[in-house]
Amino acid sequence: MESRLFEPASLSSLRLPNRLVMAPMTRNRASADGVPQPIMATYYAQRATAGLIVAEASTPNAVGQTYPDITAIHNRAHVAGWRRVTDAVRAEGGRMFLQLQHGGRVGHPDNSGLTPVAPSPIPLPETVHTPTGPQDAVVPREMTLDEIRSTVADFAAAARNAVDAGFEGVEVHAANGYLLHQFLARGTNRRTDAYGGPVARRIRFTVEVVRAVADAIGPERVGVRISPGLTVNGIDEGDTEEIYPALVAALADVGPAYLHVVFADPDQPHFHEIRAAWPGTLIANPVLGWGKPLPADGGRRQAERLLSAGADLISLGRPFLANPDLVERLRTGAPINQVRDHGLMYTGGSASYTDYPTLAATGSVDHGRAYESAVL
Repeated sequence: MESRLFEPASLSSLRLPNRLVMAPMTRNRASADGVPQPIMATYYAQRATAGLIVAEASTPNAVGQTYPDITAIHNRAHVAGWRRVTDAVRAEGGRMFLQLQHGGRVGHPDNSGLTPVAPSPIPLPETVHTPTGPQDAVVPREMTLDEIRSTVADFAAAARNAVDAGFEGVEVHAANGYLLHQFLARGTNRRTDAYGGPVARRIRFTVEVVRAVADAIGPERVGVRISPGLTVNGIDEGDTEEIYPALVAALADVGPAYLHVVFADPDQPHFHEIRAAWPGTLIANPVLGWGKPLPADGGRRQAERLLSAGADLISLGRPFLANPDLVERLRTGAPINQVRDHGLMYTGGSASYTDYPTLAATGSVDHGRAYESAVL
């Protein structure tokens, strides 16, 4: 019997040919002003056999830019650049959402031309990559209430732009230490107004953003990404066990199409708690180990375990990065390409971007190595 990974699935009105999602991965191949370049159309079209592609984080306004040469979606040039990408993917039979990400304090004036903003003036305790190399993070400017309201509006406008650019929907990035996560976490949110303090106030900004995006393009076109307990980018949530039950319940009232849980672990109670509380589609992103070699099965075993634990769809990042035909490789048990030098992920050009070989190109198609269910 074929694995459920390769069964069709539904996401709102979308019919997905399989349950594998290409996770959003920043690759720094845009122009300096955030316009997607033609090589990006090739990259994503190569991976169109994924059930769904969630394209890399794009900023909803200029101050939200994190690193050099990342994509944006706040002007017509951005829309036109992304339209080339979505047209190429659609021509290959694929479907795409676009992740919307505001970096908050994860940014630098040398990248955006602006002082980063954040819930509180607490700097990132790490360096930030800039066009001249790593630099110390600057102290961000605390957002005013007017800036909070305008940022919510910017997310909604970015969502409308994404639909104009041909995306099926958008994923609001509330994870990985970026702006929305900074509002959620006690260590980065020291506000004493309506957006800080108790959990009910710290989740407010994220919920307002998701509601505004849902109102702009319809909740069936909206997903939300969260990363409970993740400490990347200097985040200290402080009360993870209180944040996410409240946040998930509030998001469920808005009714987005899916919730995307980063580094999901079926052995951890909070995964099962989120699954029980979330009434819609749950996308789970398994723990594969950043900077470590990909598992020989490309992450299939972890994916199968998460499906068994209640996930509806499985997102994979680096396996899709190195394997344009990942779905076929996982289905047949064919060998997995390993990620090359991680530095090449962000350097521009085709190296370690569009030049990973497919099975067809190498003549390595092997339909005799499918995994037995007993080992999954």
